[in-house]
Parts: sequence; structure tokens; C-alpha cells
Amino acid sequence: MYIGVDLGGTNIVVGLVDEQCNVISTKSRETNSCRGKDPIIKDIIEMIVEIKSESIEDIKAIGVGIPGFADKAGNVKAIINLKWKNVNLSEILEGKFKIPVAIDNDATVAGVAEFEAGAMRGYDNGVLLTLGTGIGAGIIINGQVFNGSHAIGSEIGHMVIGENFYTCNCGRNGCFETFASSTGIIKYAEKLLKEGENSEVINNYIKGDYSKLNAKIIIDAAKKGDSLGLKVFNRAIKYLTIGILNIMNIIDPEVIAFGGGVSNAGEFLLEALRIEVEKTRYNKDFPVPEFKIAHFKNDAGIIGAAMIGKHKIN
Repeated sequence: MYIGVDLGGTNIVVGLVDEQCNVISTKSRETNSCRGKDPIIKDIIEMIVEIKSESIEDIKAIGVGIPGFADKAGNVKAIINLKWKNVNLSEILEGKFKIPVAIDNDATVAGVAEFEAGAMRGYDNGVLLTLGTGIGAGIIINGQVFNGSHAIGSEIGHMVIGENFYTCNCGRNGCFETFASSTGIIKYAEKLLKEGENSEVINNYIKGDYSKLNAKIIIDAAKKGDSLGLKVFNRAIKYLTIGILNIMNIIDPEVIAFGGGVSNAGEFLLEALRIEVEKTRYNKDFPVPEFKIAHFKNDAGIIGAAMIGKHKIN
């Protein structure tokens, strides 16, 4: 048995996971990030103790997925939203529970879940792209997690792919996630609406209140043939394809899986990508990756975290 910890900006979820990636039980508490790190770490420890007590088998390892960066030793270098910097979380947890602890970025952890038991199972080389508020990536090469020499090598969302009308939160212009994330989709739709373009379908939902805009409303409008919805969706596909072609040229994965809110578009998203990738790729003598929707939703974090714990002892 393994324990997976999904530390998010809103909730902390701790789960008991078996060798086959089945979630046996979970505990959840609100993160309340304004409290600072010590109460949050205390909550994590208390939930691990509770989960541990429910297992009749020994816990072999603990894994933690974080919305930030950790080095190879499991030291949390930075979690911007929680205002954490240089927190020796693995040392704290290993000192408390006397078992190995692994820590990694939440997108990498989700990629491990898909590789172990989801959409990327059975492949040696794959990439999970999480298309949410930003774009995260979990990269598997030759069956192993890849995140570079210093564990920051999978920041695909900050790959610059063009010039955009707004600046990324990182301070640069043109980052992948500013074009193809749910945030990028919403911002472009809002821009068009404010410039006077009309969408009866979208306006029926938001009634002039831009705060009600979300990626689902926009993509649903595109599915209905709405001109503004299609314009926004097709732009996202164009830039998502540029990012995917870069990934293909550098990593050459067998499969690319898509998670996050935008992936709820399902086959509508995948088919548009297949067409655009085939149209724009330059080397047509080689196969393109399979495009799939990620299998895991809410459990991806705890399953993947548990599995990075498993990998640490194997």
C-alpha cells in the first residue's frame, strides 16, 4: 500500500492506494492557504496518520503532488499560490513516518497516474498536457519520469510559441498557456466581445456579465456552429497544434493525453487536433502520436503521488 497526497490551492486530499492504482480511501480538508505552511503541514500529517490507521498492510512509501516546484531531494523550492519557499517537506514527512517520501509537480504526478493505469498505459513515451488555468505537462520517456536535471524541465506551458495580446503571469509574452489554456480561451473570447463581435449563443449564457465566461460555454458555442465560438476555438487549436508539433519534434512521444477543463470537449477537441496536426506537420513519413483524453479526473493527483512514492523505492 502507498499513500498519495494531493496538495492543491483549494483542498488537500490524502488517499490510500494499492499496487494496481485503486484508491481504497481518501481524506480531504480545505487548504486555507492564508494560514501559512505550518498549519498546512500539520493537516497533511494528521490526514496521513488517519489514512495509515485504515490500512491493514504496511505503507511502503508516501508521494506528494504540489502546485509548484520541488528538487530531486524532495525539497519544495516554491509554491507561488501558497507562498511557500524552500520547505524541506520530504525531510519533515520522512522524519515523522520513517518511510520514503517523494515529491513532484502536480502535472508530472498526473502524468504518472496516466502512465501507470490510464490513457498512457502500455506506452514507453508519452506526454500528458493539462489544459486548465494554465498548461502543465507530465513527461514520460522510456518508462521514466522526465523533468530535467533540476526538476523544472517539464514547464511546457511556458514555451514561447508566438506573440499574444496579453502577458503571461510569468512576465513574458507568448507562452503556450496564454493561447491554449482555459484562461487563454476565455481572455480571447472576452476581447472579441468587448470589441463588438456578437455571439447570441454565448450572450444567452453570460447576459453581458464577462465574469460568467468559461471555456465550456465557449467550446459548446463552437460545437453549435457559433461564429465567435468557432473563431476562439480554432485559434486555440492552431496554437495548441504549434505546441504539440514542438513536443513531437523534441520528444517524439507515442501518445499525448489531454487533461484539465478544456479536455472535457472530448472527441471534438481531439478530432480538431488530428486534422490540424496532419495539415501542418512537416515530416509525414513518420506516424503522429495517438491523441487521447486523460482517464483520471479527481483521483489523478493521489494516484500519481502514490506511484511516485512507489517509484522511489523501486
